[in-house]
Amino acid sequence: MKKALLIIGILAILIGGYFWTTYNSLVSANETVDNQWAQVESQYQRRFDLIPNLVNSVKGAMEQEQEVFNNIAEARTRYAGANTVNEKAEAATEVESALSRLLVIMENYPQLKSIDTVQTLMAQLEGTENRISVERKRYNDTVQKFNVKVKRFPTNIVAGMLGYSEKTYFEAVAGAEQAPTVEF
Repeated sequence: MKKALLIIGILAILIGGYFWTTYNSLVSANETVDNQWAQVESQYQRRFDLIPNLVNSVKGAMEQEQEVFNNIAEARTRYAGANTVNEKAEAATEVESALSRLLVIMENYPQLKSIDTVQTLMAQLEGTENRISVERKRYNDTVQKFNVKVKRFPTNIVAGMLGYSEKTYFEAVAGAEQAPTVEF
C-alpha cells in the first residue's frame, strides 16, 4: 500500500512539474510574441509620426493632389481605430499603399528634391520602412516558434486546457505586392 502511494505521489509530482514548466514556457512564448508585435507597432508609430511632417512639407507644392493626402489621413485614422493584430496589419498596409502613391506623385515635382526638410524626412521614412520590414520578419519568426510549441504533443494538450491557440502571422493584404498605379 505504501509503495503504491509513493508511486502515485511521484507520478503526481512529475505530472504537476510537467504542467508547471509547460505553463511557464507557454506564458514566456506568448509574452515574446506580444513583445515582438509591440516592436512592429513602435515602428508603425515612428512612420505615422513622420508622415504628417512629410505631408505638410510637400502640401504647398502639390495642392492638386488633395486626394492622396485624404487617403493617407483616412488610412492613419483606420489604424488608430484598429483593435486586433489583423485589423492593424490591414490598416498599416493601407497606409503603405497611400504613402507609396504619394511618393510616386512626388517624383513629378522636381522642386521638392531641393527642399532639405523633404529630403531628411524621406531618408527617415526609408529607414523606418526598413525597420518595419525587419520587425515584421522577427514577429513572424516569433509567431512561428510559438505556433510550433502550441501544436506539439503533449504541449498541445496543456495549451488547449489553458486557452492558448495559434497566433496569426503578419501577412500583406492581397495585391500589396503590386506597385500602385497613378493616373493623371
